[in-house]
Amino acid sequence: MEKKTGYDAVVFDMDGVIFDSERAVMQCWKELADKYQIPDIEKAVLSCTGTTMKRTREIMLEIYGEDFPYDIYAKESSAIYHSRYDGGRLPMKPGVVELLTFLKEDGKKIALASSTRRQTVTNQLKDAGILNFFDNVICGDMVEHSKPAPDIFLKACAELGVAPERAYAIEDSYNGIRAAHAGHLLPIMVPDLLPANEEMQEKAEVVLPDLFEVIAYLKGEGAC
Repeated sequence: MEKKTGYDAVVFDMDGVIFDSERAVMQCWKELADKYQIPDIEKAVLSCTGTTMKRTREIMLEIYGEDFPYDIYAKESSAIYHSRYDGGRLPMKPGVVELLTFLKEDGKKIALASSTRRQTVTNQLKDAGILNFFDNVICGDMVEHSKPAPDIFLKACAELGVAPERAYAIEDSYNGIRAAHAGHLLPIMVPDLLPANEEMQEKAEVVLPDLFEVIAYLKGEGAC
């Protein structure tokens, strides 16, 4: 297979790609579901994957009704999450540091495009000791439209000074792949909680099992 030379940058999603945070969030909500008898919580939380806090609230109210005390539950879930994972305790996905190091040494630009708000993103990257790898960090509270709209990826490319067509986007969520595809980036899907369905297979350049395989793919040694 030919070596990948036609790209200038890689734009990462954070939750589910860099950190194993989506599984952690799910666990917090499952505990609340047991406590408050909330039905079908896994399906509801999965439907919010890759969206902003605002959109998550809208989705949860659409599912459970306008009288659902989402704000109360979300605050309790957040408290559980931060008590467990703040201060560098949030587990990173295997291969994160290796991939970031490879890209940096290869002279590629690196950005983050996360639907999470900026303060949380910055804190988590800093606590993990990887913030300095990123040339730009674009967050959900910095764009008007959240994923699956392409705004956040287009802003990341603009900040980096690269054409979207010459930037890979690494995503785990359906909304993330939709956003990268709509923005004409080259989407790589590394599934986390949800497997790649037919739509994802069509929209992604490639679906890979982990970040080590992403390194191999970008080197031209992986599957096409």
